[in-house]
Amino acid sequence: MVSLRLRSRQWVVDEQNRIIMGEGRKEILETIERTGSINQTAKAMKMSYKGVWSKIKVTEQYLNMNIVHADRKMGTRLTKEGKDLLERYTLLKKQCLKEDNRCFTKVFGDHWPTGGGKGE
Repeated sequence: MVSLRLRSRQWVVDEQNRIIMGEGRKEILETIERTGSINQTAKAMKMSYKGVWSKIKVTEQYLNMNIVHADRKMGTRLTKEGKDLLERYTLLKKQCLKEDNRCFTKVFGDHWPTGGGKGE
């Protein structure tokens, strides 16, 4: 018999349905925090520098705030607002996955073999 599990994704969007935060931007911000570099982030994510920078700038434009501070001497780091956005999205994701898994188990758990309902 087939084992089922749930996969779910969350995006935070603005009133015009433009993506503010999702898994890709989360990974960009986490990698910037880890490497201190947009260039290293782009390499680690197998993206172009321009692609990473564009996603950051678009999010900043939509939010009307800086989430990343780039300095040639000091490197790149998240601003207070950037850290807050990353922390809130991470918490949202964790809580959504918990609730999604609860719903999945309620609907499928008693009637179908499941793989634990782990979200991805």
